[in-house]
Amino acid sequence: MAAALPVCYHGSITRTECEELLGKKNKDGAYLIRDSETIQGAMCLCVYKQRVVYTYRLLQTHTGQYTLLTAGGMNETYFKSLDDLIRHYKRKNQGLAMHLRHSVKRKTAMLFRKTHDSAGSQREPVPEEEHDYENAPASSDYVEVLPET
Repeated sequence: MAAALPVCYHGSITRTECEELLGKKNKDGAYLIRDSETIQGAMCLCVYKQRVVYTYRLLQTHTGQYTLLTAGGMNETYFKSLDDLIRHYKRKNQGLAMHLRHSVKRKTAMLFRKTHDSAGSQREPVPEEEHDYENAPASSDYVEVLPET
């Protein structure tokens, strides 16, 4: 089964919502991960520095590894999980405008649908409008992931 997504993953929030959340935190190095609005299946790592939000495209390979898209000439680094990627970019001088320091955690639970492909079992977020907690059978393919308190 795929590893759980980190609590800094906010799903399909907009760029504007992301900027508002990071602006409220108002700390250099505040970060979150959200779904890309322009590339289906991609995510964005968003980092706050001096009232500017820097956005990095985050892709998952067909083998399940994660990488940030890099500028020409830079070597791409691959990570087994988002947690490994976050741990790496918490170190200084790894190519981001600011190293990751303050996770902006989601406040609400997220519902995920189990899917299966050639790489094995995966989880995909279920859009808010598709949530049907009351009518989901006990043996359904839904998994609720609660934020840490």
